[in-house]
Amino acid sequence: MTSVDLNADMGESFGPWVMGQDAALLEVVTSANVACGMHAGDPDVMARTMEVARAQGVGIGAHPGFADLQGFGRRRMHLPEATLRHLVQYQLGAALGIARAVGAEVRHLKLHGALANMASEDEALAEVCYGSALEVAPEIIVMILAATAQQRAVERLGCLWAGEIFADRAYNADATLVDRALPGAVIHDPEHAAARIVRMVRAGAILPEEGEAIPAAVDTICLHGDGATALEIARAVRAALVEAGIAVRAFEGRRGSI
Repeated sequence: MTSVDLNADMGESFGPWVMGQDAALLEVVTSANVACGMHAGDPDVMARTMEVARAQGVGIGAHPGFADLQGFGRRRMHLPEATLRHLVQYQLGAALGIARAVGAEVRHLKLHGALANMASEDEALAEVCYGSALEVAPEIIVMILAATAQQRAVERLGCLWAGEIFADRAYNADATLVDRALPGAVIHDPEHAAARIVRMVRAGAILPEEGEAIPAAVDTICLHGDGATALEIARAVRAALVEAGIAVRAFEGRRGSI
């Protein structure tokens, strides 16, 4: 039976400011990408999110991004290589420490926002980010944007990885995501999102808005947690997958090329 993981970015609240619907999403997803305090989140939020994820049997991942609270990590930054390496390691270290303190474990890593978009275009940048994480946690599973420079980087590194596609984001013809500033970049209709995900899982390919299907490792599907229709989309996607006979369970990770 075909199976796929569902993941969501969460732990993005900060002090009394609440972002997303984490508790409800943790009843739908099988993997949680927890913000590490740089683009969003704080130690208390990280701990609470990981505790609930552990109780729900949801796999926990570190979700490092640029140190950009005001811009939510969605503004591009250009950092020296050593600084970028330490930025990723700092955030992964925080996630590992908080997880251990609450009796959980971090099994995967996923880059956030602008850092992820830049790494999807630049293999060398992706290799710096992932290589630095592997120095801290050699067996961590790296979640990558399927069929982009991120995938070439993990294939070269020889690490465990999982390919990700997005339920609520439009694709360019090169498998990168359409810029959020452009019309149609974010999908808000739950039924539309669910139907296209079933098509992509069945095809084993990304279906861009224009151009040919792009064969891809479809191991996990991202369901954003901070949009107005995020929870509705998450529930619709899961229901559509189950109805289509596609099992929903946590990914195991793969090595090498597809």
